[in-house]
Amino acid sequence: EVYFKNLSKQKQKEVMEKNGNNHKLRVCVATCNRADYSKLAPIMFGIKAEPQFFELDVVVLGSHLIDDYGNTYRMIEQDDFDIHTRLHTIVRGEDEAAMVESVGLALVKLPDVLNRLKPDIMIVHGDRFDALALATSAALMNIRILHIEGGEVSGTIDDSIRHAITKLAHYHVCCTRSAEQHLIAMCEDHDRILLAGCPSYDKLLSAKNKDYMSIIRMWLGEDVKTRDYIVALQHPVTTDIKHSIKMFELTLDALISFNKRTLVLFPNVDAGNKEMVRVMRKKGIEHHPNFRAVKHVPFDQFIQLVAHAGCMIGNSSCGVREVGAFGTPVINLGTRQTGRETGENVLHVRDADTQDKILHALQLQFGKQYPCSKIYGDGNAVPRILKFLKSIDLKEPLQKKFCFPPVKDNISQDIDHILETQSALAVDLGGTNLRVAIVSMKVNIL
Repeated sequence: EVYFKNLSKQKQKEVMEKNGNNHKLRVCVATCNRADYSKLAPIMFGIKAEPQFFELDVVVLGSHLIDDYGNTYRMIEQDDFDIHTRLHTIVRGEDEAAMVESVGLALVKLPDVLNRLKPDIMIVHGDRFDALALATSAALMNIRILHIEGGEVSGTIDDSIRHAITKLAHYHVCCTRSAEQHLIAMCEDHDRILLAGCPSYDKLLSAKNKDYMSIIRMWLGEDVKTRDYIVALQHPVTTDIKHSIKMFELTLDALISFNKRTLVLFPNVDAGNKEMVRVMRKKGIEHHPNFRAVKHVPFDQFIQLVAHAGCMIGNSSCGVREVGAFGTPVINLGTRQTGRETGENVLHVRDADTQDKILHALQLQFGKQYPCSKIYGDGNAVPRILKFLKSIDLKEPLQKKFCFPPVKDNISQDIDHILETQSALAVDLGGTNLRVAIVSMKVNIL
C-alpha cells in the first residue's frame, strides 16, 4: 500500500495500464439507507479525491427518500456529492409483501438508469432487500459488482440476502478474517477477495471531536452527563415479526423502569416497522421526559453519542460492530445479530422474553468501560479498497468462475475424447523396418 501510494502519478498510471485500466474507472455507488451510507461514504470520498483514476456516479434509492425516515438523502448532499439519480422504490406497508414489491419496483426502474450510466463497476453494500435488487440488475446487465461486507453471518433473512448478493458479485471486500474464510468456503475466487476491514472504521478511529458535549446536549438535553445516558436502536426481525414487536415492548418497559435519559431511534423500513412505532406511541415515548425519539442522527454526531453513552441497547449491527471501537457497553437483544463476531463489550440477551431479564442486563452493563475492539477494522480500509479498484482488469472475462472443491469426474462424453480413444497410432520400431498400424478400441488392426 505504501509502495503504491508513494508512486508518482505517471507511475500509477502505468500500473493501471498494465492491469488493463487505461481509462478512468467509472464507478456507480448505490446507497439505500442511513446505515449503508455510513459504510459507503468513506469510499465515495476516496474515489472523489482521485479524479485522475475514477468517475463517480451516485444513485440514491430506498428509505433515503422517505420523510418518515428522515429524508436522509440530504446528508449525501451536505457531503457535497452530486446525486445522479433518485429512485423512489419503497412500497409503503411495512410488511413482507411490501418488501417484495419494493424489490420488484427497483428492478423495474434500475435498468434505465444503468443503461444511461454504463458504469464499469457498481459498489453494493450489505444485506438489505434494496441491495439485492441492485445486485440482480447489475449482474443481468453485465456490470461488474463489488460487494462490501460479504461473508458475514448474522441472523434472519439478512443472511440469505447477503449470501445471494455474494453469488452475484464479481469482487468482494470483507471486514474480518472469518468473513474471508466464509467467502472462500462459498467457492468464491480468493484472488477477487480483499480483506480490508470496515470502511466506517476509517472515520470511527479518527473521530476526535472535542466538542462532543454540545452534541450530547443537543440530542438529550442540557442536564445530561457523559456515560449517564442510553442509546436504543431496535429493528423488526422479519422472520418472526410478532416476537420482535413483543421484545421491543419489553425493552421499552425495562428502559422506563431503569429511569435513565434515553435516545431512541426509530426502526428501519423492514416489515413490522408500523407495529413497532405503534408500540412507541402507546407507551408515550415521544412525550416521556426521559426519552428523546428521533428518526435520524447524522453519522458524525451518532459516533459521538455512542462513544460517550453509558450503554447501547437493541439489535442493530451498529451495536455489535462499530460501537466496539469505543469500548461502550452494548446489550444485544434477540436473534437478529446471532453469529456476528463481537468484542467483550457485548452482552447477548438472545431470549429477551421478560422485562426483568432486560432490566438485569441494563444493571450489569450500564456505565462500564471496555477495551476498544478492532475486530472489524484498523482504520485503513479505504486505501486498500481504492488500490483494489485500480487493480481490476476490465479485459478479464466477465463470467464468474467458482472455485469448487475437487470432485469425481463426471460421466458425460466429449466428441474429441471419443475420436481420440476409438483409435490409436501404434508404432513398432523392431528390426530394420518401420511398421505403422491403426488399432481400434477392440484391438483390431485396421
